[in-house]
Amino acid sequence: MAKTSTFAALPLTNFKSPSLFRVKNSSFISFTDTHFLRQSNLTSIVRSSSPRGIGFVSCSSVTDEASSDELQVQTLTWKWKGYSIRYQCAGTTGPALVLVHGFGANSDHWRKNTPILGKTHRVYSIDLIGYGYSDKPNPREFGGEPFYTFETWGEQLNDFCLDVVKDKAFFICNSIGGLVGLQAAVSKPEICRGLMLINISLRMLHIKKQPLIGRPFIKSFQNLLRNTPVGKLFFKSIAKPETVKSILCQCYHDSSQVTDELVEAILRPGLEPGAVDVFLEFICYSGGPLPEDLLPLVKCPVLIAWGEKDPWEPIELGRAYSNFDAVEDFVVLPEAGHCPQDEKPEMVNPLIESFVARH
Repeated sequence: MAKTSTFAALPLTNFKSPSLFRVKNSSFISFTDTHFLRQSNLTSIVRSSSPRGIGFVSCSSVTDEASSDELQVQTLTWKWKGYSIRYQCAGTTGPALVLVHGFGANSDHWRKNTPILGKTHRVYSIDLIGYGYSDKPNPREFGGEPFYTFETWGEQLNDFCLDVVKDKAFFICNSIGGLVGLQAAVSKPEICRGLMLINISLRMLHIKKQPLIGRPFIKSFQNLLRNTPVGKLFFKSIAKPETVKSILCQCYHDSSQVTDELVEAILRPGLEPGAVDVFLEFICYSGGPLPEDLLPLVKCPVLIAWGEKDPWEPIELGRAYSNFDAVEDFVVLPEAGHCPQDEKPEMVNPLIESFVARH
């Protein structure tokens, strides 16, 4: 059984390097002098490479050179099974980290983590197929078989490590990205060195978690969304800046962190062709694995971090996951909501570093 820790930090200012110390039965991080890098805008294409293995890198963009102490973050495209997959990367030395976003998000949701962690690690943040600026194949093209599943995304993550990272990696995952990381780690345990699950989705809408009497009605509602104009009208009603901002303000405890930049980063790729079909397919995906199905099968060390103010995934329910053998620690992130990596990067980045350093 994992112990529960509390993660405390001073407000973000200009710091140098974090010092980690432990008090009996608790974990704290004291931030003495950590320098927080900003990620600059992406600019020109700089290189391409020939096909190799599962996929190939076709292009990349790099940050501008506004400051000599900033770490460049590249944006590249990888071909996977004929589909174009966007990812971002930073750093050339140290252990490999792959950052996995949640539902409706993309690799830009790690913009406060990638350049900082890249100073001492090889960091990759990926757009799962169907999200961000990765391709969005129509789910109806697969003969009625579900395509946007954790098995698909888990396979994508493992193939990405084999073809692009070319090494074992730590998977750092938020929300439904946690299910992706778990699925990948269970499918190919030789690839994942460790898992950090940040406010992993409890999947409260999973069919197994619904009362028996209500399950037929859920299926009927899903068919209505997927197979009639109602679904597209619903998507159109929420794919607006003011609605996206309102939703983000619900899941961020500190609503001042919900900036116009964040809203645009989430909304813009959601307006691309095919995004509505992916959205409807996933909100109708009430099957597949639950965290409690996969955690007993994981062979690598797991750290669970939870924003204590998450209104969508209550911490009281999340604590139950600390009972699984693979989970070494359950860390409470004070005053953080559902996406602590973006809302409280000054807490999350050193926590990632300390977890990786222990393994």
